[in-house]
Amino acid sequence: MQTLEALKRKMAIAAELYSIVRTMKVLAAVSIRQYEQAVKSLADYSETIELGLQIVLQHGLEPLPAVKPAAGRRVGVVIFGSDQGMCGRFNEQIAAYTLQHLTETGSPEALILGVGQRVIGYLDQAERPVADYFAVPGTMAAITPLVQTMLIKIEGWREQQAVEQIALFYNKPVSNAACEPHREQFWPVDPAWLEALKAKPWPSGVRPTYRMTEEALFAALIRQQLFVSLYRACLESLAGENAARLMSMQAAEHNLDERLQQLKVRYNHQRQSAITEELLDIVAGFEALTVKQA
Repeated sequence: MQTLEALKRKMAIAAELYSIVRTMKVLAAVSIRQYEQAVKSLADYSETIELGLQIVLQHGLEPLPAVKPAAGRRVGVVIFGSDQGMCGRFNEQIAAYTLQHLTETGSPEALILGVGQRVIGYLDQAERPVADYFAVPGTMAAITPLVQTMLIKIEGWREQQAVEQIALFYNKPVSNAACEPHREQFWPVDPAWLEALKAKPWPSGVRPTYRMTEEALFAALIRQQLFVSLYRACLESLAGENAARLMSMQAAEHNLDERLQQLKVRYNHQRQSAITEELLDIVAGFEALTVKQA
């Protein structure tokens, strides 16, 4: 049987862990809100880019033709994970989803760009080497430099290693405490989406004008669209990571609460037993003295 002091120490440790878990839970909830607001703000910027593409296409520029994979061409993958733990199956889930997609599409030579150290471990276990790795940005300000560096890397893939198709894989939040794997085509830009923009009615009676050539403006807008796609994937992955962490912290909080209650019951029971034994010893000693005096 454990001593009262040992039970006290266990209760103190459990209480300290409970406090840490509650703090992490609050931080995860605040982070989710921050990244969700950033995604909403990004939607306005994305809409502006789409309007620019729409007006260029409606002025007569033909959308990009559909590109079919050619022999010898390679596939590129950008997978977003985490550098920190305590987020449940967040990394395992997106790694399994990505590997399954690569297996189903028959892409054994896919180049993989990983964001987050922990997701790379699952890819290594499956013998899928990562061509390059980036750390997860710790702040909102660090996302833009990361995305710019990743775009340069991806451009190098396309020009130097004949990468023709690139997809983004990340966990997308579906609620404040859950996320699910998501795949998004990054390159080439979907021609059907461009055709839909071209056929879409202009929202006002006044059409904007521009001085650049249609080809130059179209290329600039596509670059911005690719930036937005990568930036949004990073934001949603961070929101998904914190949603997964929030869910894990809720489960840990519940388990620690139960553990504390169990320890308190054991402590009170053992303390009561110790008090009872002391009282019995006092009574027995009193009775022994009374017998001697008689």
